[in-house]
Amino acid sequence: MRVLITGSSNGIGRAITEKFTKNGHDVFGLDLSPSDFSEHNYTHFIADVRNPENLPDICDVQILVNNAGVQTNSLDDINTNLIGVINTTKKYGLHPKITSILNVVSASAHSGSEFPYYAASKGGVLSYTKNVALEIAKWGAVCNSISPGGVLTALNTPVIDDKEKWELIMNETLLRKWAEPEEIAEWAYFITVVNRSMTAEDILIDNGEIAKANFIW
Repeated sequence: MRVLITGSSNGIGRAITEKFTKNGHDVFGLDLSPSDFSEHNYTHFIADVRNPENLPDICDVQILVNNAGVQTNSLDDINTNLIGVINTTKKYGLHPKITSILNVVSASAHSGSEFPYYAASKGGVLSYTKNVALEIAKWGAVCNSISPGGVLTALNTPVIDDKEKWELIMNETLLRKWAEPEEIAEWAYFITVVNRSMTAEDILIDNGEIAKANFIW
């Protein structure tokens, strides 16, 4: 399969890239940053998803994983996380050879927590996922999203390394842990490659953060 992954240089995107390449797919990565990942079936492009005119020509993409994102608490969250997803989907995903599109959203799209621009941008992608599912169903293709909660990536180092904040965060999850990027990659692979019948849906992977409740009698 010809697979395009945005935000492929680090974190969740890097883990998804490694998963697909190890399984023999032809993978194209797109990121603002260069990548030190090197495999015979991986091609890296430096591009900005905010600028549709900047996007490289990659033909016949069969699986599109929209993972690129930022958390700046500014309009850049909207421009990158939401408009960027629309830009890449329009260029690479809306054609008869597409089989699956996956948008990486966030648990904050459900809870509304975290920074306002970030939560709003991810909520927009959650809604856009359903819109795209309607559009590509005519080709027998599926579009879904995953909403990770906390993930052990470099982006979250400030709170992971802060013992006091980390304890407070763990108290907010049922399983008292965060996911590894490789686990999110497993979900991404299953939803795009194995799954052929689920579409217009979102999978929440948050270690029970939203499910946590305290019963007071």
